[in-house]
Amino acid sequence: MAHKKSIMIITLLLVVGAVAWSLAAGQMVDQRGVLSGNVLANGLVAPGAMAREGDILVYVETLTGPAVAVRANIDGTVREVLVKPGDKVRSGDTLVRIEPFKR
Repeated sequence: MAHKKSIMIITLLLVVGAVAWSLAAGQMVDQRGVLSGNVLANGLVAPGAMAREGDILVYVETLTGPAVAVRANIDGTVREVLVKPGDKVRSGDTLVRIEPFKR
């Protein structure tokens, strides 16, 4: 009987832990750069800004001139901008984090 109780308690704790983890993990979506270059001040999104899918979030200076490094891939509120003007970034770097709108 004690063995059954232990298994039930462990199962319950695992379920509660999995739910808490999934809720915490889904709160921000990383926006990754698609180009390498130096971040430009012009057009750099600010924390708290509303973003719609497709909005430009970050421009970089490339060999051919200014170019879009990151576009929003989800509707939401910009919570973190992980770069500042002049930073050198590479393709695949996380540059911005967006909290999706609640549905």
